Amino acid sequence: MNARPDAASLPIRLVDYRAPAWRVEHVELDFELGIDATEVAAKLLLRRDPEQDEPLRLDGENLELLSIALDGRPLPADVYRLIDGGLEVDGVRDGSVLETRVRVQPAANTALEGLYLSGPRETGFLLTQCEAQGFRHITFFPDRPDVQSGYTVTLRADRARFPVLLVGGNPDGAGELEGGRHWARFVDPHPRPSYLFALVAGRLEKIERDYRTADGRDVQLKIWAEADAIGRCHYAMDALERSMRWDEQAYGRNYDLAVFHVVATHDFNMGAMENKGLNIFNAKCLLADPDASTDDEYRRVEAVIAHEYFHNWSGNRVTCRDWFQLSLKEGFTVFREQSFSADMNSAPLKRIEDVALLRRAQFPEDAGPLAHPVRPAEYREINNFYTATVYEKGAELVRMLAGRLGTEGFRRGTDLYFSRNDGRSATIEDFLAALGEANGIDLTPYLAWYGQAGTPRLKAHGEYDAARREYALTLSQHTPPGARQPHKQPVPIPVKLALFGADGRMLPLHLDGQTAATEAVVVLAEAGQRFVFRDVAEHPVPSLLRGYSAPVILECDYAPAELALLLAHDPDGFNRWEAGQQLAQRACDALRDGSGPQAVTAWCDALAALFDDAQLDAALLADLLTPPGEIELAEREAVVDPARIHALRQQLQQRLATRLGADRLDTRYRRLAAQTTAALDAASQAGRRLKQRVLQLLALLDPALACDHAAAQYRDAPNMTDRLGALAVLARHGATRSAEPLAHYRARYADDPLALDKWFALQAQLPGEGALARVQALEADPAFTLKNPNRARALLGSYASGNPTGFHRVDGAGYRLYAARLLALDALNPQIAARLATAFNGWQRLEPQRRDLAHAALAGLAAHDKLSRNLAEIVGNMLKG
Repeated sequence: MNARPDAASLPIRLVDYRAPAWRVEHVELDFELGIDATEVAAKLLLRRDPEQDEPLRLDGENLELLSIALDGRPLPADVYRLIDGGLEVDGVRDGSVLETRVRVQPAANTALEGLYLSGPRETGFLLTQCEAQGFRHITFFPDRPDVQSGYTVTLRADRARFPVLLVGGNPDGAGELEGGRHWARFVDPHPRPSYLFALVAGRLEKIERDYRTADGRDVQLKIWAEADAIGRCHYAMDALERSMRWDEQAYGRNYDLAVFHVVATHDFNMGAMENKGLNIFNAKCLLADPDASTDDEYRRVEAVIAHEYFHNWSGNRVTCRDWFQLSLKEGFTVFREQSFSADMNSAPLKRIEDVALLRRAQFPEDAGPLAHPVRPAEYREINNFYTATVYEKGAELVRMLAGRLGTEGFRRGTDLYFSRNDGRSATIEDFLAALGEANGIDLTPYLAWYGQAGTPRLKAHGEYDAARREYALTLSQHTPPGARQPHKQPVPIPVKLALFGADGRMLPLHLDGQTAATEAVVVLAEAGQRFVFRDVAEHPVPSLLRGYSAPVILECDYAPAELALLLAHDPDGFNRWEAGQQLAQRACDALRDGSGPQAVTAWCDALAALFDDAQLDAALLADLLTPPGEIELAEREAVVDPARIHALRQQLQQRLATRLGADRLDTRYRRLAAQTTAALDAASQAGRRLKQRVLQLLALLDPALACDHAAAQYRDAPNMTDRLGALAVLARHGATRSAEPLAHYRARYADDPLALDKWFALQAQLPGEGALARVQALEADPAFTLKNPNRARALLGSYASGNPTGFHRVDGAGYRLYAARLLALDALNPQIAARLATAFNGWQRLEPQRRDLAHAALAGLAAHDKLSRNLAEIVGNMLKG
């Protein structure tokens, strides 16, 4: 960890970690705030590790040093050195106080890292983003997570321009200054790493609420936004209170400061940031109202609010020792967020949503040139490791541990983890040790999951012995080799399972060492194992990985009729959906290979039988009626032809629509449309979800009728879910009829950035080669800018990652356009450019013509000598893979 992070040719390695030679016991920061120039005075009380004899080195980038003093005396130029990426100072002793004053330029900071201006210079406000290494853009400091310090921060600014002054921690005084200026001071009683520092200054409005914690402390909750957005923050406030109450009950964790601030901004690289006591949110993850937010976005707001709040303990009070341990806070907190969302909404639907995201985002990452372990062994640019592997796969590993220990055991383990590591910088080993010790179990074998990349493939084969009434289940595992890890070791895989009879009943399980039940968990700890179930009355159908008990790819020799049985009868909502997904994949394979109608017929017939089931949750039915996406289907192909995959998926959906019939679809749509409201309860959201899916299927049979329904739905929509869904159907199936509603939407939401992002994204994802011209036309819209991360993601990210047929044009024009935009974006915001560049992941598996053109685009990017570290690492890894 002591290597210089800006030396792109020198990776930072986990094995090289050393504790910091110098720590900062306390830091005083004094800001003279301005838009073009802000001056930051820092006073650091330094503590030296007696075991290390190294000069003081502080991180610092893009800082203009104005003065420097040690123990009250100005330093001569020969005892300190400004070096690439920092500052070195000679003659520092244990207990010395170093004082520096620097100047930074917020308005010129388009990278949105450190202190920057959000919005127009006349009306925008100042804020910070310091994770992972943004604090070094504010002042000279040992900017690493294992340096935890007490903070006293004073802000000074013009009152008229910056009436609101906020810093994480408790308020500790405020007052007036001469010349219309004012000041405010904040103190945090909890030592924290520099990446959790935050300040906000500007013209903001607030909503507030009093909250009493379970341990009897009074807390002020305050959500801040600009005047035109504050009215859309009430749902977030409700979600925050629900999150706090849930964490008290589920984990025994109480909030620990007198005030909790949340601030919304439209200019933010991430979704949100958990700065201690002052969370900063991308507005798309905080603002919500029925006119501008979809049902999915409401759930997203609730989830992200919970995620950032839960970080107060799993990330802030207990932080990570180094950035290699990033999933210790992120994976754990994603799991906590998922559990909360499941309790607040539908647990089966939440599980489906989470696994679908894992397969869509993380599985391709694990299989491509950007693959890395949940705890990587090395990195060059840490911002490139805020990935689905760290977050989503990391959460799945925590879920495995929670399932292994049970609810009470997991709670015992987390209680020990939090108490033992409070105020410390912890590691994955610390987490596993606490969970294991609290339950008398050795969990060190699970470290293998954290240390190797790739998705294990779990192969299952069952054999039934009617004479012995025994069912033998043979499980084996294999993780494909990678360029950096050619040999993968077996990992412990918990497999939750049940057995079903031919009539759809769950059969009793009799397994040595386990109490008889209808559900059991076996752990595959070796390359292969055999499990024998006794007293099995008939040849069973196994339901494996129930609830998705491990993040693996299951390969099981199911017959189509067996998958159809699980789809019809399995009470585990996730596994019911999973059976449908596997059956749909088999059906796609059959259409591709011309191998017979069995899988297609089985899938269509099973869904037709469920279509009118009044007892079936409408949202679950909508998901059952939806086959795997094109990205998931591509993962099954050795050579990927995006146009062929799109055509096969369309053909499969056409077969389903035909099996259901236009009259039946139309009748169901009309019944659902008659029940439409703006209500946010689960039943209303489920009805809207199913209505949209039925309309999409109807459009495959009768586009004119579907567009008639969509036009009326758009016109009368009481909420954004219905409005946007109708617009999508019109844009895809009624090109001549979509121009007017698209223009109407553009005018209606001209001043709503989040709603306008949806307009850009919807059009960017319309399939086909015409998408390129559409994207180029949308780039000319006055509202489009590369400077806003949300807008760049909405148009360019949606095009490249959400429109396979549009991006992967056979002439390579999509690749060339995208590479050019990445280059332009890299000059403004390297983090966003690098994240968007991951859309090229998997290019090596494209059919030869597209593969060569994608390679040419990437090679052209790599040839530029002014790429940022962020983008250069991503492009370089892709070309190596």
